[in-house]
Formats: sequence, C-alpha cells, structure tokens
Amino acid sequence: MLVTFRTKAHADITMFGDVAVDLLKLAGMTGTVPTAILAGDIPSVIARLEEGLARRKAVVPDAAAVQRAGGAGDRAQDDPDAEPAVPLGHRALPLLALLRDAHEAGADVIVSASR
Repeated sequence: MLVTFRTKAHADITMFGDVAVDLLKLAGMTGTVPTAILAGDIPSVIARLEEGLARRKAVVPDAAAVQRAGGAGDRAQDDPDAEPAVPLGHRALPLLALLRDAHEAGADVIVSASR
C-alpha cells in the first residue's frame, strides 16, 4: 500500500503505507487511512510528530551500540551489498515540510491510500 498526503499548499507526498501509518501514530493520530488533518489541528500534529521522533531516536540504539553490546547487526552489516536503512526521522522530513506549508496557508491535509 502507498499513502499520499495532499494539500493545496504543497506538492503531494507519497510514501510506503507502513511508514506513513507509523508517522501518523507518532503524530497522535489513529493511523487509519484515509483520513484528514484539519488546518487548525496541524500545529499540534507537527509538535507531536517532532516529539515522537525525538523520543524514538532517544530509545533506539544506533547500529554501533548494538554491535558493541554483542547484539545482532543490521542488514547492512550482514550483507555488504544491502542498502542501509533510512531513519524514520529522515523519512518524516517531506511530511513535516508539507504540514508546515499547509499550516502557513491555512489548508487542510488529505491522507489517502492506493495499492
């Protein structure tokens, strides 16, 4: 599933469904798609999303810390040809930009799914 975030104030953002749902939940929403974020709710959604990302970053150890602790490494360490995982905080950047632009324009955000 792909999830698309649409607003009149920014180009559409499309991301994988599991990432989008995770970001919506971090933002204090249910994670149900389709949904909408009303213009008046955007500032609190941005704040909760940023807080959630900061909390998650503080809780999740980096790969070097896991290796030092004797834990299993990530895919990139197990397979030298594997691509490293993209941190959720990086995946959230386009969504945060869309939300900020929507807030400045006083526009709602529509979240829809496609297969």
